[in-house]
Amino acid sequence: MDDNSPQNHPATPRTPSHEGVRRALGKIAQLLAPTPLLPLEVDGRTIWCKAENLQPIGAFKIRGAWHRMSDLTADEAARGVVGVSSGNHAQGVAWAARRLGINATIVMPTDAPRAKIAATQALGAKIAYYDRPKGEDRDAIAQRIADDSGATIVHAYADPWVIEGQGSMGLEAAVQLAARGIDGPDNIIACCAGGGLSAGLALACPDADIWGVEPDGWDDVARSLAAGEILSVADISFPTECDALQAMSTKAINFAILQARGVRVVSVTRAEVRHAMRLAFARLHLVLEPGGAAALAAVLAGKVPLTDATMVTLSGGNVDADLFAAILHEAA
Repeated sequence: MDDNSPQNHPATPRTPSHEGVRRALGKIAQLLAPTPLLPLEVDGRTIWCKAENLQPIGAFKIRGAWHRMSDLTADEAARGVVGVSSGNHAQGVAWAARRLGINATIVMPTDAPRAKIAATQALGAKIAYYDRPKGEDRDAIAQRIADDSGATIVHAYADPWVIEGQGSMGLEAAVQLAARGIDGPDNIIACCAGGGLSAGLALACPDADIWGVEPDGWDDVARSLAAGEILSVADISFPTECDALQAMSTKAINFAILQARGVRVVSVTRAEVRHAMRLAFARLHLVLEPGGAAALAAVLAGKVPLTDATMVTLSGGNVDADLFAAILHEAA
């Protein structure tokens, strides 16, 4: 942590940028190996799947957490951090905190997957639970903890550092495609909850078309972009297995980028997500969680256009074993 960098001071007004994404990639490249960019033939065309489920925590969230937390001042680090997450960002924050020697508290829903809770605890983070089905406000809980302790909130998507960190995936993929003689990505399909990844990729790859993918019933970003204003999830009781994509609403920092870049968003069904999980296992030999398979589900369902330089995010693989087994056996 470099206390002399102006990037280290959250009080300084800051907007996420392409240059910030490049800086994030430089930091992340010193720490993490690039995740594989795997070819997959779909309807006679080869697409490129970014296997972020193979990150040390099983999801891309490690990128934003590391970029944010490695920029904390020594004083900020001493006061700790607070995150909000159903499990993937939780593990990213916990992993970075352990490596940096920072105390971390994660606000997690009581119905989070057992595997994600256990992994977050194993990394040494403290968990503060909230009741998602009852509509408790996780951001408000995190703010109270931060107010009491002086900790820094590391938001799952509404933070300029986190947005830039997630966007590093796009620059990393561009290098990998260039090594294969392909100029791109020119078309990116990404899972979407609060819009942190989609916004980061929009900054990283300014010439690419960006498509966000939400689960049915949790399509607040699509509705917000259509309405021209931020809207919340219409029915928080709507059932979905994509726990990683259950943000109540996007935030202004994300919405501004998505709107300015003309990002388009589609939704996928439970059956489409499950089909994508089975196909990824059979043809790519990868384990994906439901939310991590959402972007691939949209591709397989024909809901997004494809090019010869399309990148699809396989964004997480933290799924309870019994659920994954049941989904595999469903089509047996």
